[in-house]
Amino acid sequence: MTSLSPTPRSTLSRKKERAATDRQALYDVLDEGLVCHLGLILYGAPVVLPTGYGRDDDRLYVHGSTGATSMRAATGGIDACVTVTLLDAIVYARSINNHSMNYRSAVVHGCARPVEERAEKLHGLRVITEHLAPGSWDHAREVNAKEFAAVEVLALDLTEASVKIRTGAPVDDPEDVATGTAWAGVLPVRTTFGEPIPADYVPAGSPIPAHVAGRCLDSSRTGPATGSS
Repeated sequence: MTSLSPTPRSTLSRKKERAATDRQALYDVLDEGLVCHLGLILYGAPVVLPTGYGRDDDRLYVHGSTGATSMRAATGGIDACVTVTLLDAIVYARSINNHSMNYRSAVVHGCARPVEERAEKLHGLRVITEHLAPGSWDHAREVNAKEFAAVEVLALDLTEASVKIRTGAPVDDPEDVATGTAWAGVLPVRTTFGEPIPADYVPAGSPIPAHVAGRCLDSSRTGPATGSS
């Protein structure tokens, strides 16, 4: 397993002890998240867009409409920054200044290039679909020619990236620990999947597909709330 890149953009300037250095930590954050934020410069101004994504080894795929300004601007490649954040807990301290969050975050820098070759574009769409809704690629109707032409896929290599993690209890000043009376501790945050709700046009009594129902059985998504801070 290779380490993450130590470039100036991917090196933490604050709280360096929270940096993860192995590439597996990057994979873990990206694989657990569902929405990324894609940052780029459009018409001289910064824009940050929430979007779905998928990871295939050391490559990230995002997609959008061919009519979207962001997708048109990426023709030929565009410098981009992608972030994914997983919130694990709210950290309460005895002082407002020491309140915090337990989180895992990934930041990826690079040139997002449009995927033009048909086979890779189709692969990218599958990667994105299977990340958001595992099992759907083989279950649902495949993409038709019109839909394929209307969607743009961007690829971003995970060459330059950083991961930052905070875990554990609040860190209060000694005087607050000794004389303070405010409650301090950790309030875990969990994202879960609820019971599937069939569309109105699905025949009554139709079974929920295993690839959908199975996510409800193992739906808790949360990181460690204890450990080092």
